[in-house]
Amino acid sequence: MGKAMRIIGVVLLALAVSLPAFAGARRDGAADAGTVTLVMGAWRPDDTEQMNNLLAEYKKVKPNVTIQYRPTNPPDYNATLRLQLDGGTGPDLIYARSYAPGQELFNAGYFADCSDIPGVNQNFSAANLAPWQMSDGKAFAVPLAAVSHAVYYNKTIFQKEGLSVPQTWEDFVSLCGTLAARGYTPLANGVADEWDVLECFYLGMLPNFIGGGAERAKYESGEKKLNDAAFAASFQALADVSKYLPRGFEAVTYNDSQALFNTQQAAMFIDGSWNLSVYTGAPFEWGLFSIPAPRGRSTLISFHPDLAITYNKITKYPQECRDFLAWLASPEGAAVASRFMPEGFFPMISAPITLADAHANEFLSLNTGKETDARFVWPKFLDLYAPMNQAVIKVLKGEQTPQQAAGDMETTAARLR
Repeated sequence: MGKAMRIIGVVLLALAVSLPAFAGARRDGAADAGTVTLVMGAWRPDDTEQMNNLLAEYKKVKPNVTIQYRPTNPPDYNATLRLQLDGGTGPDLIYARSYAPGQELFNAGYFADCSDIPGVNQNFSAANLAPWQMSDGKAFAVPLAAVSHAVYYNKTIFQKEGLSVPQTWEDFVSLCGTLAARGYTPLANGVADEWDVLECFYLGMLPNFIGGGAERAKYESGEKKLNDAAFAASFQALADVSKYLPRGFEAVTYNDSQALFNTQQAAMFIDGSWNLSVYTGAPFEWGLFSIPAPRGRSTLISFHPDLAITYNKITKYPQECRDFLAWLASPEGAAVASRFMPEGFFPMISAPITLADAHANEFLSLNTGKETDARFVWPKFLDLYAPMNQAVIKVLKGEQTPQQAAGDMETTAARLR
C-alpha cells in the first residue's frame, strides 16, 4: 500500500507541475489580439512584490507583453523545473542557476543560447559572464545579480568600547577576544541550519587564505591539494574563533543569529548581503567590513554569481523573451532592475549603477580595489559542498582537527577531479 501511495504521489506531482498556469506563453483572446503573456519561473517567492514591480516597469517599455512571476519554493525549484521542462510545460523565462546546474539544462536542450542577445557580450565582464557560459563560450543566460559576504558589526558597541575595524585576520581574532572579555558575545553565527556557516562564514573567508579564481582553478585541477598549508590554515582560523560563537551555538539557527545581532546580544555577524533589509530600523548604528585576510595577504571578497535569467528553448514566443533579456542586458534595463531587486542583490552589468540603500552601497563598496571570486565549491566542486559543510561544523565543534578536515577535503576532491 505504501508503494502504491508513493506512485500516486509522483503522478500527482507530475500533473501539478504541468497545469496550464505553468504551460508557457500564450496569445490572449481576440479582444486583446497581439498581446502576449509570458510566465517567469523563479526560486524566490520572497521577491514576488519586487519582481512584480520590476515587470510592471518593463510593461511600460513593451505594453503588449505581460510577464507573470511564478516562483517555486527554493528547495523544490530544481526538481520542479526539471519536471516541467521534461514534460514540455516549462515557463518561458527561467531563473538559471550558475555553473554546472545551468550547464546541465543547456546541454539537455532546455535553455536557449543567449550569446547573440544584444548587450550580453558587450555589457558584462568575462568574469561575470563565466558562471553562465559553456566551455565553448556560449552564454545560456543573462547575468542579473550577485550576492556578497561580509561582517555586520554594531557601530554603537564599537564606539562605546573604543574599538576599530580590524585590518587583518589576526586583528579580527584579537577583537573577538576583547569583546568577549568585556562581556559581549562577539559573533552571532550558529550551525544548526548548517548551510549558512559554510556559505556565508567559511566560503566568505576562504579566498583570503588560498587566493582568488586563478588559485581556485589550481585546486580544481589537482595542481594544488586541499590538504596544503593554506587550506589547513583556513580550517585553523575557524578553530581559532569557535570559542567566540554564541553559547550553545550548535543549536543556534540562522534566524536565531539574525535575532542575536538585531537585539544587540552579539556584536558581529558574518552573513550575506541579502539580509540587509533585516536590520532596517534597528535601534543602533551598524555597518559592514570585509572579512580580513591574514597578515601579509590581500583581502579578497566572495562576490557570488547568484541569479541570471534565460528563456525556454521551446517557448512559442522567443522574440518576446529575447527582447526582455536584451532590456536586462542594457544599462537602462539594469538600472531599472537594480531599483526593484531586493536589497543586497547587486547588479552584475559593467555599467555604473547607484543603489538607493546606503548600506547596500556600503556593502558593494567593499569590492573596490579588491579581487572577487565565486564561492569555492560552485564552479567545479559542487559535490564537495556537503562534505565541506560537515567538516566546517566538526572543526567548530572541536570534533575534528583542521589538519584532519583538510585531509578529508583532499580525499574527496581527488575522487571528483
